[in-house]
Amino acid sequence: MPQGTLQAGERGFSLIELMVVMVIVGIATAAISLSIAPDPAQDLRRDARELVQHLAVAQNEVRVDGRVIAWQANGDGYSFARGTWHAAPGSAIPVVSTAGALDTFVRDDELRPRQWRVTPVEVTPARPVLLTSEPIGASWRMELRHGSATVVVLRDAAGGYEVR
Repeated sequence: MPQGTLQAGERGFSLIELMVVMVIVGIATAAISLSIAPDPAQDLRRDARELVQHLAVAQNEVRVDGRVIAWQANGDGYSFARGTWHAAPGSAIPVVSTAGALDTFVRDDELRPRQWRVTPVEVTPARPVLLTSEPIGASWRMELRHGSATVVVLRDAAGGYEVR
């Protein structure tokens, strides 16, 4: 008997049966992929965890260099800038008091300007965060918000960060 032929009583799958199985598998795959929609809160939490790491790097840089680094966010992303900062009289908004350009860390892998994964992101409070060389500083709370998702970044007085 030639190889590949069926003996009496043996039966293979028909082309129609194989096509039905493939359609069922395709429908199940599509249903699963549609139910796994990206969670904007997950991307926001990932951005917050990375932000905390970059803030810690910037804090260490300030302690080594001695110059204040400011962190500023907008709806699309955030950036760090190094210079001498002070609050203008009657305002909590820091302004640069050095002549010349600020160091914006464009070529620094850790402190370069970054984009949020999801946009726009609303940051509260909206003012810049100043990182100083003081070993003990004020604790603060920052909220990152995108749509209905909110992630909180906390800094304690000793410089530790937490994402909630």
